[in-house]
Amino acid sequence: MNTFQAAIVDLDGTMVDTLGDFAVALNLMLGELSLPTIEKPTIERMVGKGSEHLIQCVLAHVGAQAQLYEVAWAAYQRHYLAINGQHARVYPGVPEGLQALRRAGLKLACLTNKPTDFAKPLLKSKGLLEYFECVFGGDAFERKKPDPLPLRKTCEALGALPRHTLMVGDSSNDAAAADAAGCPVVLVTYGYNHGEPVRGVPALAYFDSLAQVAGWIGTARGAQAR
Repeated sequence: MNTFQAAIVDLDGTMVDTLGDFAVALNLMLGELSLPTIEKPTIERMVGKGSEHLIQCVLAHVGAQAQLYEVAWAAYQRHYLAINGQHARVYPGVPEGLQALRRAGLKLACLTNKPTDFAKPLLKSKGLLEYFECVFGGDAFERKKPDPLPLRKTCEALGALPRHTLMVGDSSNDAAAADAAGCPVVLVTYGYNHGEPVRGVPALAYFDSLAQVAGWIGTARGAQAR
């Protein structure tokens, strides 16, 4: 079993349930453009590959012309920033899990496909920003997850090798990026994963709460020491 020095934690669907924020901002955007509204279950299947991808999917779903993208993106950013965090909730066990990971000696980074200007204020408003050495959004690097580049760059920022850096996410997007970057990965079971069961995604372990991850690391370390 690996000896972990650091952990990279996803945001949407892993630490914070932001589906309410997505729904409000997207429907305000659609209303501004005189387009049909969209329901949460449909949005859930589209979340995870960045806001740009989300807007493109939403426009296609409501039958809008692709040329509306720039106007829609500007409207979405404006509405999202205005309501950021107001319709979102921290999942149970997240603060306790982050505290435990820090106590276990791990350096932490948040890596999300959400724009950095959305991610940092959300983490701060939910009292989670203080746990992280660094926060990287989807606009921080040339490519987004599932590309491995963001994980490799985040490992560099943490000063940890990928094989000693645990990725904690909620989707195949996180798992694919981690696998390609050489990072071990565990997944939480309550997130989005594009509407598919997360246990079908290859990972070292699956957890119903972030609070369980540090205990699993401690057990693994104990087994390794014996």
